[in-house]
Amino acid sequence: MTSRTRAGGALVVALTALTLTACGITPTGPTPAGAPASGIQRPGTEARTARLYFAGPYGLRAVNRPTDRPLSPQQALDLLLEGPTPAERERGLITQVPPMAGQLTATTTSGAVDLYVPRTVSSGDLDVTAVAQLACTAAHAHVPGDRPAAQVDIRIHERLTPSATPTTPWTVRCGPNGSVTPVAG
Repeated sequence: MTSRTRAGGALVVALTALTLTACGITPTGPTPAGAPASGIQRPGTEARTARLYFAGPYGLRAVNRPTDRPLSPQQALDLLLEGPTPAERERGLITQVPPMAGQLTATTTSGAVDLYVPRTVSSGDLDVTAVAQLACTAAHAHVPGDRPAAQVDIRIHERLTPSATPTTPWTVRCGPNGSVTPVAG
């Protein structure tokens, strides 16, 4: 190999390297790109929200509503019964929970919620999606015992009329993505 061939090869390698490193983008300073990031809690502040569950086009969806204090399951369920806000409806969220204000009651014990509903699931009077909305909203409220929401027992007492004697309760837990699973025993 001649020195001329070696020099030509070195020149090709140098030009290729120069071409690859000079991509034509010049350095610039910061460029305005919109509003600053939001949604992150400022250090030292305590944001309170109530997690409500609504039905959407792709299943149950959690919605966080700002509150001034932790809500009991009864308070969270009362908020759920008001239905989705206009902004939530624009996102396609609806409720399958029928109107039952003043008839739906929730009481708590350590790690559990007793939910008294004036409807029955077996007759189709209370939709399975509605049960999931109620159970998950109650489980994510302030329940004594400091259990994670997925470990809170929701004991559902069905009754045909508000004055009827409640039936034997059945227990469920709220799982990931608003899925409800029965608890054996």
